[in-house]
Amino acid sequence: MYRSHNCGELNASNINQEVTLAGWVQKSRDKGFMNWVDLRDRYGITQLLFDESRSEKSVFELAKTLGREFVVQVKGTVIEREAKNKNIATGEIEILVKEMTILNAALTPPFTIEDETDGGEDIRMKYRYLDIRRNPVKNSLLFRHKVAMEVRKYLSDLDFCEVETPYLIKSTPEGARDFVVPSRMNEGQFYALPQSPQTFKQLLMVGGMDKYFQIVKCFRDEDLRADRQPEFTQIDCEMAFVEQEDILNVFEGLTRHLLKEIKGIEVEKFPRITYDYAMKTYGNDKPDIRFDMKFGELNEVAQHKEFPVFNAAELVVGIAAPNCATYTRKEIDALIDWVKRPQVGASGMVHVKCEADGTYKSSVDKFYDQEDLKKWAAITGAKAGDMIFVLSGPADKTRTQLSALRMELATRLGLRNPAEFAPLWVVDFPLLELDEESGRWHAMHHPFTSPKPEDMDLLATNPGKVRANAYDMVLNGNEIGGGSIRIHDKETQQLMFKYLGFTPEQAKEQFGFLMDAFQFGAPPHGGLAFGLDRLVAILGGQETIRDFIAFPKNNSGRDVMIDAPSVIDDAQLKELHIKVELK
Repeated sequence: MYRSHNCGELNASNINQEVTLAGWVQKSRDKGFMNWVDLRDRYGITQLLFDESRSEKSVFELAKTLGREFVVQVKGTVIEREAKNKNIATGEIEILVKEMTILNAALTPPFTIEDETDGGEDIRMKYRYLDIRRNPVKNSLLFRHKVAMEVRKYLSDLDFCEVETPYLIKSTPEGARDFVVPSRMNEGQFYALPQSPQTFKQLLMVGGMDKYFQIVKCFRDEDLRADRQPEFTQIDCEMAFVEQEDILNVFEGLTRHLLKEIKGIEVEKFPRITYDYAMKTYGNDKPDIRFDMKFGELNEVAQHKEFPVFNAAELVVGIAAPNCATYTRKEIDALIDWVKRPQVGASGMVHVKCEADGTYKSSVDKFYDQEDLKKWAAITGAKAGDMIFVLSGPADKTRTQLSALRMELATRLGLRNPAEFAPLWVVDFPLLELDEESGRWHAMHHPFTSPKPEDMDLLATNPGKVRANAYDMVLNGNEIGGGSIRIHDKETQQLMFKYLGFTPEQAKEQFGFLMDAFQFGAPPHGGLAFGLDRLVAILGGQETIRDFIAFPKNNSGRDVMIDAPSVIDDAQLKELHIKVELK
């Protein structure tokens, strides 16, 4: 037996007990006649005492050879600690060591294994197995485990069945790029890694499984950012004989359960807004509603006043930033420079100070009087002490720019409190979106999303106006889940493929297995998938997902710890019938 207790559980009730511990040396303090060592494992830290007058000489001398991260086993007696440490659970006791075995010596680690480390991100990614020993990363992984267990418990209690689906599947052209896997036994042919288990969960509904879920890896070969990895994890779910309301109720219940069990927060029924309302009011389809700053459209009160910039614009729109009327000229100029950055792309910005005495001071006073500006304040909801920021230009582009400014202002003003949670549903998404380069329609969600029945006639006359039976759950400005009611009959699915530009032959080649299945009695069905990585990060109060993944990739999609991806040798390439040509 390597240990009788872990390093986080001993306390005053264990005094005088003989115990065995094992773990890593956190640090040691040699005072000559006494040596204290902090021993660490996953559960905590226990202080070890080596005393020249009470310890065996060989054990006392061996303690002096210990380095950071040595793996040791000790046997000894729990005694009361003279200088108690109230910051750790074991702070009332220490172990007077009688025997010690060095299980493994260790090189000096390339960074300190402390909560506040001296290691940069690159070096910590290279030695991720050491980084996991640090409390922030370790606790993030334990937090992820807790969330996943609560998900499994909640769904299992509702009679959902967890079913595994294949990782080696057929490549299909929709969505992001596939990761492909060559087949040695089928020369010149390839599997793809699934971007999601979409078709398989629909087939499970045809198979009568009724309520399916899976916590599953998905793969997309796309450009990365802080909240995106080439492999990520979904809580994937599907239900048969349901309508949209049934699905929203189940997964709103799951999210409320997680907020209560994980964070101790009670949330009432989630607000629901349409996609059109979200875009017009917040400039994006995943609005952060922890703060206000709703858009106010100013065309009627700002145009035709001899200000050519506004008169030429498709949209003039503003937001009221709370308590910002005190901004200096330097601070305002810095914000104007911020919206002019290529990442945002605005050509300029108008501002209006709402003074404490009820008057207004703007950068366009030459064109607008106090009554005009008072109307701006009413439309944007600005109060005395606020600042109105106004952008103009093409409608979609300008809304996107103002949305970016809204989020930046909220961050600067401390309005995005990670301990506050504001979930909502966004519903009634467009079914299709137009690719301006190709002139083709693409599915906004995926090709299996059902149109609203009342909009079916518009498919032939005005495809852009067709609404989908689709919905997203948004939490704190992040889409954490999305789904739809699916098409469950062959005729509608064939029609959808037609409008997406598939020939009957292409649809048969890519999705013939699904179309065939629909002919054998497919029930009405729908589902939803949560992004587990992002959900866990938000619940954990973080913006990025990397620390909640045990072995993440970097921004280039590389695992620098194991140096992957990597080349494979010629023999393997020959066996796979592959020839590599580098540009």
